[in-house]
Amino acid sequence: MHLRLFLGSILLLFASGLSGQAQLRRAFQPAAVVYKIPYGNHPKAGHYVQAGDARIYYEVYGKGQPLVLLHGGLFGSTVEMTDLIEKLKKDYQVIAISTRGHGKSELGKEPISLKQRATDAMAVINAVTQDSVIVIGFSDGGYSAYQLAAMYPERIKKMVVMGAGELYPGLRAFTITAMQAMELDKPFIEQQLTLMPEPERLEEMFAGVRNCYNKLTVGKELLGSIKCPVLVIAGDHDEGNTVEHVVNAARMIPRHHIAIIPNTGHGCFLENFEAVWAGVAPFLTH
Repeated sequence: MHLRLFLGSILLLFASGLSGQAQLRRAFQPAAVVYKIPYGNHPKAGHYVQAGDARIYYEVYGKGQPLVLLHGGLFGSTVEMTDLIEKLKKDYQVIAISTRGHGKSELGKEPISLKQRATDAMAVINAVTQDSVIVIGFSDGGYSAYQLAAMYPERIKKMVVMGAGELYPGLRAFTITAMQAMELDKPFIEQQLTLMPEPERLEEMFAGVRNCYNKLTVGKELLGSIKCPVLVIAGDHDEGNTVEHVVNAARMIPRHHIAIIPNTGHGCFLENFEAVWAGVAPFLTH
């Protein structure tokens, strides 16, 4: 079936959409896990800001030092940050951003790039605060965090980056399509389609991310320019971002710290949150 017709049939099936308080799930999440707060679709906490050619959606929780959360790409969503939000909102002002083309954020018309992602994030930050911020990013959000710190050094106090190693064309092949994503986790993709302002552009978003990452270089020029302290975290079984590539990336950052989480893959903080938190918590407070 042609992708546009396929997506159309899915949208008709779920025409009622998700209510403001509907339960959301993260990608590949066990069905038994239920969250009380629909992070990523929470009207009481949600806001929009215009960033270039797209409206970007974000949610704010708690009070204190502002802290920005950047989720992963393609299968990423604000709801994957649930455990972090629950911990952090007690002591920080948590700003959870939905990346353009993900969740309730628009895709826009310009090609996807890390500079675009960083500019989007800074538009949200400026809408909330003029203070310097802490940033926690995972995967695509981790690469975006690297770019954000390089472009706006005076605004980034410190960062935690998970699952984002060195990268250059040919190192990895980014090939996944929207149809393949639907086959891998249909409930999650269906849920995201109900949130997206332009669900018919799902494959366009996937193609944009593929094109961005297949051409991307993340090396000494970018990482060496980061001035703030950065805690770089990875699972020891992450096939896409191997320990070697993650450690290589970390060592290019002047003020780096490294934590490798045993017996976990790419989503190390989803697989063993307590181990990740044991490294993140003291880094944030010292």
